[in-house]
Amino acid sequence: MNLKQLYYFKRLAEKEHYTAAATSLFITQPSLSHAIAELEKELGVMLFAKQGRNVRITEYGKQFLPYVEKAISELENGREELKRMSGDTLDNINLAFIYTMGERVVPQLIEGFTQQPGRQNAVFSFSQGATQSIVQELKADKFDLAICSNLVDETEIEFTPIISQELVLVTSRNHPLALRGEQSIELADAMDYPFIFFSEKSGLRPFIDKIFSQKNLTPKVVCYVEEDTAMVGLVSINYGIAIMPRITTLDYSNVQVMNITNPGETRYVYLAMRKGRVLSATAQAFKQFVIQHCNTLALK
Repeated sequence: MNLKQLYYFKRLAEKEHYTAAATSLFITQPSLSHAIAELEKELGVMLFAKQGRNVRITEYGKQFLPYVEKAISELENGREELKRMSGDTLDNINLAFIYTMGERVVPQLIEGFTQQPGRQNAVFSFSQGATQSIVQELKADKFDLAICSNLVDETEIEFTPIISQELVLVTSRNHPLALRGEQSIELADAMDYPFIFFSEKSGLRPFIDKIFSQKNLTPKVVCYVEEDTAMVGLVSINYGIAIMPRITTLDYSNVQVMNITNPGETRYVYLAMRKGRVLSATAQAFKQFVIQHCNTLALK
């Protein structure tokens, strides 16, 4: 058993597809197959089983995976600690964020951080996605930090609330609700119309579901989307109405925005990282900057 085999096993467990896993590892599929076969031979159990063109991790593999993830994580932490001790710490920060944060929030944070003395050499690598995908990648140590929703059942991730986010009801300009000319609306008054909803990958989805549940309302959902601008586009052609964050895109789109009367608890966006991960000095400084300065950067 060697470290390369463990990395290969972990990636195949994530992808459950040999070609996809091999591509992401920048190796050939036969090389991956051989490495997994040798690992299974040494362990004396089957870690994966064929399922059509894909594979699925077996119960043996599921039992083995947490140990592999912990071992790899500890090795990565050790490497970061040695970099810190030797002064060979890179100024690169891998940051992931949900789509609504890319328009104003992340650019303002980057601008504020890099204008600090000694931070001009900080280099960022960015990724966007839905919260579910981002959190999985955080657990795989692909990112240092993420700005996303809170997943209450994720015990491996540390979530720190940083930004409150207003949710609004959005319709097309010529929608019957828009033609009423009102600035606010009770959700009950919108139940006769189809809704466009965020997909289950979105961390905002459980929050919106809770709003309807608390009001004992059941919306008619016409479709699900993952990204905010797609939702705005569909609303603008009157495909449906939607509840979504009040993002700047709404100001110059062909939509009508209404406040929700008695919306319930406040929606927060969080700074997330894997518990136990050792951040570089620059990434740690950025984390503290985000937590300390979110209230002073006028983020919305």
